[in-house]
Amino acid sequence: MAIVNPFSMPPEDRALSPRTGWTRAHWEAVADGLLAAVEPYATPGRALYHLPGGRPSSSGARSDGLEGYARTFLLAAFRVAGAGGDDPSGLMQRYADGLAAGTLNPGGDGPEDWPVIADWSQPLVEAASVALCLRLTRPWLWDRLDDSVRERATAWLRPAVTAEAPPCNWELFPVTVAGFLGDREAVTKGLAGIERWYQGDGWYTDGDGPAYDYYNGWAMHLYPALEAWLSADPDRLALYGERLRLHLADYARLFGADGAPVHQGRSLTYRMAAAAPLWLGALTGHTPLTPGTTRRLASGALRYFLDRGAAGPDGLLSLGWHGPYEGVLQAYSGPASPYWAGKGFVGLLLPPDHEVWTAVEEPGPAELADAVTAVRAPNWLIQSTVADGIVRLHNHGSSDPRYDPHYTRLAYSTATGPGPADNHFGLPDTDRTDLRPLGAGDGWAASRSRAGDADVVSLVLARGAVEVRVHLVTGAGPGTAVRQTGWAARPGLRSELHPLHGLVEAPALPPAPTAYGPAATPVLTGTTADPSGDLFACLARLTDADADADVPPLHTLASVDVTDHEVTVGWPDGTGHRARITPAEVLVESLPPDAR
Repeated sequence: MAIVNPFSMPPEDRALSPRTGWTRAHWEAVADGLLAAVEPYATPGRALYHLPGGRPSSSGARSDGLEGYARTFLLAAFRVAGAGGDDPSGLMQRYADGLAAGTLNPGGDGPEDWPVIADWSQPLVEAASVALCLRLTRPWLWDRLDDSVRERATAWLRPAVTAEAPPCNWELFPVTVAGFLGDREAVTKGLAGIERWYQGDGWYTDGDGPAYDYYNGWAMHLYPALEAWLSADPDRLALYGERLRLHLADYARLFGADGAPVHQGRSLTYRMAAAAPLWLGALTGHTPLTPGTTRRLASGALRYFLDRGAAGPDGLLSLGWHGPYEGVLQAYSGPASPYWAGKGFVGLLLPPDHEVWTAVEEPGPAELADAVTAVRAPNWLIQSTVADGIVRLHNHGSSDPRYDPHYTRLAYSTATGPGPADNHFGLPDTDRTDLRPLGAGDGWAASRSRAGDADVVSLVLARGAVEVRVHLVTGAGPGTAVRQTGWAARPGLRSELHPLHGLVEAPALPPAPTAYGPAATPVLTGTTADPSGDLFACLARLTDADADADVPPLHTLASVDVTDHEVTVGWPDGTGHRARITPAEVLVESLPPDAR
């Protein structure tokens, strides 16, 4: 059954937007459609939005209702502020009414009462959205409220400034509220607190562990940069702007030619929120991307999701990826959670005559040339191919076992989602734990991890669509079984594994649920023999079966020699890599043509 965009859209403009056909008018139409679709689910006083079609979050129905108000308010704020206050749909009155009703008796059990803000509570998250929206729309909402409503709203928000937040991106929520309330000391203290997570090159971890994901863009960069921009603070804008510029140089490579962002990390139901840092770079003037590339990537992401059913026939965003899908949800996900997608509309703050809206779309990195790019802070290797537009992320540095399988797999892509056991190497019934990066460089990335009682050092070398996967296993008794799985491929994709050393072909795993539909997974198996360590190696490839119908056989695209713990790889152009793998380190040398 064909998926139909539920919103009334203007005609495509292929002259201005040859890649997506979409312009600012399309973004405005989607924002208007999303906001119209949620209105019937507001309480009579418009303080809570009880959206249908999803399980309640772990915070309960009242908190979920506040989430519905706050997150859709984000979308309304970007829409009206970006239009200079033009508000024919009466959005500002709608959210002003909700603010007045929700703050009348906070903590009560009435149908309009907002929950109070407490330590580690979901209302703290939503308070940041409310505060940011009130700041963005001050002339058209806040300044027109009765004094009594402003006093009540301030009283409801103020505890957020001192509330204890979990040690992660949540620490920016008190900062955002403090920014609206004018508490500069609290802003300074809060921004200083996230410095311990900055890893350089534009990348943050989301807390103390090595969790690298989309929270980098839609939280760790978004809130500090917006605070600096709204405060017109040149020093802060220079600091956070430069970090954002560095981040975007890598981040832009995470989008496939079809517009899809790489399917990795938690909170993926926020979908087009992934566009937020792209727009933010243009808004702050700190981006390595041209205006045409910025809009192409952002509009590509928006259209990707809408063309695949992210909004149902009723215009509501579902809990899922394309359409509804439980596999991307967390305990904190509730019916209104997907509306953090509103962050992706921050580009509407840029005026219609800004060059990001008037420039002709230009291709994104995945459309320009085959590329293999090391991203050193998260220890990733990003591999993209023009023929099929697929981006593959080889993960040798990000880990958050609380939210597996979206962090510890060996690889993720723009065309596949993790199933029960894809892209994994280990002993039977073991997970990839205690992940430690061992470096990333020219065409390679490596890491060390645990698999039960054994240690595994893993290396990937990549060129074009081809991957050489190598694993050194120590600490496993002789005769211990190991298994290497490949990409979980839905119909239309081709996932291949070719054994090179220590591995043999095994029956594929049958199709299992993924965010992209049922997907089968190829398998190789082997056994350990050497107490001092066993080396296992294979080739892997993920391609689009239609776009790459005539690809050469996988085994012809790389020559691989394995001697002791050394692997030498030759590529078709005569270049290569030589890698020495030990339990403690991986040393990789790039070889010039015919140096093997």
